[in-house]
Amino acid sequence: MKIKQISWVLAVFVFASVLYAQRGGMTGSTSGQSTQQQQQQQPQGVQTPGLTQSQIEELQNKARHAQTPQGPHPLSEKELTKEIKSSPADKVIKEVMDVGVDFDMTPQIEKKLRKAKATDQIIDAAKQAGPTVRAQMAKLNMGPGGGTQLIPKEEAQGFDAIKVELDPDKEIALVDDFAKKFPNSVLLSYVYSFGANAYQQKQDIEKTVDYSAKCLKLKPDNLMGLLLSIGMLPQPQYLNAHPADRDKILKEAESESNRALEIIPKLPKLPNEPDADFQKRQTELASEAHGPLGMIHLDVANEALGSPDKAELAKAEQEFKTAVTTSAHPDPRDYFRMGEAYALDDKFDDAIQAFTKAGELGQGTLIKTYADQRIAEVKKKKAESPAAPKS
Repeated sequence: MKIKQISWVLAVFVFASVLYAQRGGMTGSTSGQSTQQQQQQQPQGVQTPGLTQSQIEELQNKARHAQTPQGPHPLSEKELTKEIKSSPADKVIKEVMDVGVDFDMTPQIEKKLRKAKATDQIIDAAKQAGPTVRAQMAKLNMGPGGGTQLIPKEEAQGFDAIKVELDPDKEIALVDDFAKKFPNSVLLSYVYSFGANAYQQKQDIEKTVDYSAKCLKLKPDNLMGLLLSIGMLPQPQYLNAHPADRDKILKEAESESNRALEIIPKLPKLPNEPDADFQKRQTELASEAHGPLGMIHLDVANEALGSPDKAELAKAEQEFKTAVTTSAHPDPRDYFRMGEAYALDDKFDDAIQAFTKAGELGQGTLIKTYADQRIAEVKKKKAESPAAPKS
């Protein structure tokens, strides 16, 4: 299970920023926590909402300087509308990230921009580039001042370098260097979470789990670390590599998934974030924990002697159903695994429907191929078992 690139990016940013506020003022230019690009494991053909992670990070980085008198002024609503009509979306997004906008997004302004053919990505960029959000970011970045513990400038600069590095190998080198130089830094948990993310991009499950564990040892409620960890622990590749610890790993994954679900409702709202958007973001985040929970119950169901454990299959089916129905952009692998759970439970029609949806979302990937194969197999099994319970 990958970590999907959704609105939780900014949730983690604010979550980490709370640390800065608690610790006091900061020296240097550190911004709040955010994530790196999360696209390496995403099946082709599945769109991800909002900005790319590199764009979000660039926006956050530049937000600190957007109110200085030097450089171009922020775009007005009229200027942004003109740019949307005359320039490619990527160029508009870059300009918004570079200079910001001089207005806070409202439903009325959003309606006007969409009428001018603004994409979702442009809308997202403009929301985060407005004066209220930029001012709040600056406040969070600098802390309230007069705190009892400062983040040294060198640590802040090192953390900034890690956040904006897009090459996973270079990022890992920066993470390891930071850990050696600043073993007692209050930022180290977040640094390790970036290391785990970089290893996930490299599809190195062992190292992803290792760095997630380092992250969570220092800060058990680090949501980024939790989501990275639970996305890897119940994977067949990881469980098969640790057969003696299988039960222990599944219990740990279930515990961490439930802890993530406890943390998500406690996340603070983003500056100027409407209640509806806040609730949607929390729901999307929760879907990231329900998918792994489904995988855990599916693994446990398959461990039963004889036939699969029906009770565990039912739990798996429900968790996968929750994961795909609460996300605006569900993961095709959740649909595929839901299909596996239904197939093991002899719910043939439900299985075919889930595999079909997995194939539709996974167009152009191996998921489509595997889904088509499973559909044919389930149809054959259904034909051979006319007395099997219907879905």
